[in-house]
Amino acid sequence: MLVISDWEESGIGRAIWQLLSAMNEIPVSSRKYQVVRSLAERLIDENHGENSIALFDLNRRVLNASFRTTLSRLEAAVERNSNRRDIGEPVRRGLNRVVRAAVRAVGDGFIGWGGEETADQTSETSEKLAAELLWLAEKMAVYGFVDEAVEKWASASNLASLALSSEPRLQCSLVQISALLFKEAKDIKKGKEEEAEEAKLKEIKKKMLISWIPLLCRASNGADKPVLRSAERADLVKVLEKMISELNEEEQERVLSLWLHHYTHCSSSDWPDLNGSYVRWCHSSRQLLLLRHSSHISP
Repeated sequence: MLVISDWEESGIGRAIWQLLSAMNEIPVSSRKYQVVRSLAERLIDENHGENSIALFDLNRRVLNASFRTTLSRLEAAVERNSNRRDIGEPVRRGLNRVVRAAVRAVGDGFIGWGGEETADQTSETSEKLAAELLWLAEKMAVYGFVDEAVEKWASASNLASLALSSEPRLQCSLVQISALLFKEAKDIKKGKEEEAEEAKLKEIKKKMLISWIPLLCRASNGADKPVLRSAERADLVKVLEKMISELNEEEQERVLSLWLHHYTHCSSSDWPDLNGSYVRWCHSSRQLLLLRHSSHISP
């Protein structure tokens, strides 16, 4: 059965959704792209300015839906580009010759290959979608309903894995999204009192650390300069340390072992420096061992 969201029953909700969907589709080089994006931003901001619970909820639902859709499209685009790289350049050149020959043979009536992207186009699409995802996350953070974005980002482990071998410019945007959502995740527990909800939030934070710490280690230099400013990098390290400290000893070991592997295997970067967290975990583990040993030999 088709489920209609509340925002889909409203004209203003459908209008914003249509604009956000068009943003995904229109090339960023088009003069109409900024027109569509500016109009979407204007409608969202005007909704927020009305101080209406109904419009606040409408913004939340539409932006959450757009974040999910854009994230899904981004992962698909990155995966397509990764698969093309795996084919290898010689094979790819051969396939391109076959395609060009087929187009010439069929002529103007050729339709079957329409919509097929080249590797360069797929890369550009990925960078564009990542930039739009960052824009959506920033809007959601400003308006106070970034929770679902944090949860979706924490679960995007396949994208995080693919990102390790992606182009530096795409990695740059993904690091910026991660930095924003890590900071939001640190404070997301405010107002959440129920034990079940608290356990869910801890699991989200753990998944986020495991998924995205490898990219932070390997992509911190960006395309030609650091992705984040020095102050931003220092602040994010504090956020990561705080989130790691909230995990139990076994979970801390898993996260810090993952960090150490990627940190030591990336010669071009010394960030994020989580040595402090690692030393604190080692100290805690040592004390726990001594406590267990003393309990065994006590009379």
